[in-house]
Amino acid sequence: MAQHPALMAGRAAVITGGASGIGLAVAKRFAAMGMKICLADVSQEALDRAAHQLPGASVVTVPTDVSRSEDVQRLKDRAYAAFGEVGVLMNNAGVSAGGGPFDHYEGWQRVLGVNLWGVINGVHAFTQAMIDQGMPAAIVNTGSKQGITCPPGNTAYNVTKAGVKVLTEGLAHALRNIGGCQVTAHLLVPGSTFTGMTARSRAEKPPGSWMPEQVIDFMVAAMATGDFYIICPDNDVTRDIDNRRILWAAEDIIRNRPALSRWHPDYADEFTEFLKLEAPFRR
Repeated sequence: MAQHPALMAGRAAVITGGASGIGLAVAKRFAAMGMKICLADVSQEALDRAAHQLPGASVVTVPTDVSRSEDVQRLKDRAYAAFGEVGVLMNNAGVSAGGGPFDHYEGWQRVLGVNLWGVINGVHAFTQAMIDQGMPAAIVNTGSKQGITCPPGNTAYNVTKAGVKVLTEGLAHALRNIGGCQVTAHLLVPGSTFTGMTARSRAEKPPGSWMPEQVIDFMVAAMATGDFYIICPDNDVTRDIDNRRILWAAEDIIRNRPALSRWHPDYADEFTEFLKLEAPFRR
């Protein structure tokens, strides 16, 4: 199968949150393709463990707090010093801490710093250098369905992932309007995925979840076809269900329904019926 032109043997990939979960899965996949790997995470010990899982690969590890712009700039400098170029930047580091609309202020600060500012810092540090290379390259930012449909329960996390979506959309637009630019942007939106962050002390994967490797298989295939929105299903939620949830959320604005009407008791029956409609969701 054809690949995105940046995913080639000898090219370099920088992966934040690379010591575990989706980040480590993509590092393994890219290393198997013959790519050089620069792993970033907050713990050098965790990075060392991850590097041991990439035998034979050319690997550089850089302890990085992505919420600090100086750390991300140092990451960029280390990657270019080691490899001379970057074919793929994957802004993947994330935490699940957060809070409701008016509580857990410290959680808000932490999740905004890592999940949103971490991606902003990555885009600011790397993008121009990747454009200037004059070679095919890709920037992949990890979002979430919670940043699109915004379910109640962790407003702070939703805000960060909605921000990543908007940033990545703007990045894609900017890149395609630069003459000769060969850098593409992609928004990775995993479904339910069994990782250290989501496991919450469970030893076994829930039946409905995907493993990180399945997410990466889906991502690589979607990048090959030029997809910007890489919205992954899982074992419980099909793309059709995702499409309906996304459309319902957008129609809250169009139809002037109450905010987050999907979870409003007055709209429970209507939403249930909406899920049963045949595509293209005619009313």
